[in-house]
Amino acid sequence: NRVANMRNLFFIPSNGPDYCKQGLASEKHWKKGFSAIAMSHSWSDSVDGFPKEIRDIFRVSGLELFRDIKFLLGIPEYKVPLPGGNRPSQTDLFVLANCNSDLVTICVEGKVLEDFGQTIEEWSKDKSEGKSERFDFLCKMLNIEILDNLNGHRYQLLHRTVSALIEACRYHSNHAVMLVHSFSQEDAHFEDYYKFVKLLNPKIEPKINSIYLLKNLNGKNLYAGWIRGDKKYLFQESN
Repeated sequence: NRVANMRNLFFIPSNGPDYCKQGLASEKHWKKGFSAIAMSHSWSDSVDGFPKEIRDIFRVSGLELFRDIKFLLGIPEYKVPLPGGNRPSQTDLFVLANCNSDLVTICVEGKVLEDFGQTIEEWSKDKSEGKSERFDFLCKMLNIEILDNLNGHRYQLLHRTVSALIEACRYHSNHAVMLVHSFSQEDAHFEDYYKFVKLLNPKIEPKINSIYLLKNLNGKNLYAGWIRGDKKYLFQESN
């Protein structure tokens, strides 16, 4: 296990968008119209690391932190170990950025028509000890109570968000971002993201192409955003 964990600390420089294919859990996702290809081409085409639509939203967000954000490194299909089992949270793209001499950790979740997976009640049907440990950990990290009203929420949104916080701790950053980069021009499954943001901060009214400061958790500022990707990448073929 120690050797496997050490391997997660290294990454191979990209030779183009198809590099992202190597880390996919299943190659069935590597085809035109799916988020894996759309995201990989969108981010690979960027001049300074961030796709234009993402940089533009950062600049007009009203959050001074993101005005001059600088991309430092990106790791596709990034795995973050979590308590309660051997299966990590695998984010589509992990980004480490610099903002005004402070580091920012960003976990990017790419979407087209794909949903956010199982609801919490579906995921927890088999009530194993490991799942209980993991769920307790996620709720503690997000400072939310384990109540019945969590049942309608998507489990993936919880562990992706916590992954950003875990990496903020690891990199000694004060800022963590869970960012949805959706290429759906109809904003498919935005309602699940909306509900999740309202869970963490009822005062926020989540919108497309916006990023928000949700809360401060043990000294870490947690942000969430939904940004619509350029539709031309929906028609991108694999190289």
